[in-house]
Amino acid sequence: MKNSFIFWQRWLFYSSLLIALIGVIFAFKSDLTLFKYYDQALARVFWQTFEIPNEIKKFRLFVAGPLGGTIACCYILVAYLAWYPFQKKEKWARNAIIVAFTIWCIIDSYICLKFDVYFQIYIINFLSLLQKALPIIFTWKNFKE
Repeated sequence: MKNSFIFWQRWLFYSSLLIALIGVIFAFKSDLTLFKYYDQALARVFWQTFEIPNEIKKFRLFVAGPLGGTIACCYILVAYLAWYPFQKKEKWARNAIIVAFTIWCIIDSYICLKFDVYFQIYIINFLSLLQKALPIIFTWKNFKE
C-alpha cells in the first residue's frame, strides 16, 4: 500500500514538472513542430484553413507567452503540493488540487464548447484531468487514515 502511494505521489510530482516545462517551452517557442497540431486545429476551427493566417501569427505567438507562463505556474504549484503536503497526506493539498482544476476544467471546457474548440476538451483537458485524477483516485483512502 505504501509503495502504491509513493508511486502516485511521484507520478503527480514528476508529471507536473514535465507539464510545467512544456508550458515554458510553449511560452518561448510555440512555433515548434511539437505545437503545430494545436495551431492547425485552431486554424481549422476559426479560419477553415490548415494554417493560422499570417496577420494572426504574431498575436498567436504573443498569446502563447502568458498562456505558457500560466501553465508553468499552475503545474509548479501542483508539483510543490505533491512533493510536500500531499506526500504528508494532508487533505487540504489533495482538495486544493481537486477544486482548482475542477474550476479550470469547467471554465475552459465551457469556453471551448462555446467556440467549437472540441479538440482542446478531448486532448488537453482530458489528459490534464487524467494526470491528476489517477493519483487522487488511487491515493484517496490514504488520506482517511
